[in-house]
Amino acid sequence: MEALSPTMEEGRLVAWKKREGDPVKSGETLAEVETDKAVMELVAREDGVLRKIVLAEGATVPVGALVAVVGTADEDISKLVGTDAQTHGRTDAPTHGGTETARQPGAPAAPVPPLPASLPSRIRSSPLARRMAAERGLDLKLVTGTGPAGRVTKRDVEAVGTEARAHGGTGEAAAAALPSRAPAPPVPVLPAGFTDAPLTTMRKTIARRLSESLGPVPHFFLTSEIEMERAWEARQHLTSLGDAYRVSFNDLIVKAVALALRQHAAVNASFLDDRIRYHGDVHIGMAVAVEDGLITPVIRHADRKGLLEIAAEAKALADRARARRLTPEEYSGATFSISNLGMFDIDEFTAVINPPEAGILAVGRITQRPASVDGAVVVRRTMRVTMSCDHRVVDGATGAKFLQTVKLMLENPLAMLL
Repeated sequence: MEALSPTMEEGRLVAWKKREGDPVKSGETLAEVETDKAVMELVAREDGVLRKIVLAEGATVPVGALVAVVGTADEDISKLVGTDAQTHGRTDAPTHGGTETARQPGAPAAPVPPLPASLPSRIRSSPLARRMAAERGLDLKLVTGTGPAGRVTKRDVEAVGTEARAHGGTGEAAAAALPSRAPAPPVPVLPAGFTDAPLTTMRKTIARRLSESLGPVPHFFLTSEIEMERAWEARQHLTSLGDAYRVSFNDLIVKAVALALRQHAAVNASFLDDRIRYHGDVHIGMAVAVEDGLITPVIRHADRKGLLEIAAEAKALADRARARRLTPEEYSGATFSISNLGMFDIDEFTAVINPPEAGILAVGRITQRPASVDGAVVVRRTMRVTMSCDHRVVDGATGAKFLQTVKLMLENPLAMLL
């Protein structure tokens, strides 16, 4: 098992792409492996024949463990593999229990409750796909998922919409008229009591990183409310020009934060035990929710990129993140991060810093609120943001000035062109 990312400590074998006895070439994909961040390819390092598969699909082993043997067709591999080779690794399968009652020594184990033969299914889908389906009145059961493990993605919902329009309708009625689709695999209902699910590789990493951050890193938080009327109008004008000019509010926020970091170098920094590193480049980490947790692809040199370039790159990275296809270079090396939960109707929240970064900006939804303008009460679109700061690097006034610049940029989008 190779270390396929800088932080990888173990890997889970997702699928073998070759079978025992197949010839392989150096650089050819042998298997897909789930690391702490993505699903990546394990490739052959020499020409030969795949003589022995040691690790079964679904099993997890530490980096350096034997997973397969590639050699010549007549090579003796008996010293490398034994009769118990298939027992290597840990299979991550849930375990079920009825109650917390302890079993007396020598007593037989309690039987596991059998699962019913016919069970209702849960449709695996992304939050965006669910929202789009709800807006279109589309039943996700009618959509074939092309994402990991059959997950329904935005692209799948859009594809159904395209087909439905071709059939002269929208929503469930039109979707039902489309060619029959394979049903989603059923998900069993959990038995009474409790179910223990082993941590996935990603969840282990999230748990470790949070422990390294929230405890040792002295957090403090700064919240600001930003008027988004001009940003709203700017986005509407851009969108009216066509799909080539489509940008999200998150793209505007990334651009504003990147420019603010360029002006406030003390925030674009990292704490490294015995020193503080101030970065000359601005690399923005963009938190993306995936099936098992969270991953943060990085938009590099964001301060030097135009808004449309940021929009295209952010979409491509988010799509690759949800498909678990990011490379280590695409999710490492951020100098500052942004976490946006506004699309989930969250007004405001605090985010945990991703060490060694010195800060992260938590972004809430844009909503209409009453505001006082020239002595009159009017309704304005506003957005609340909260910056989490590492107090070892960023002082209160430093963080406040940084947020003032972010606020200035978003309240006056033309300032981002200067």
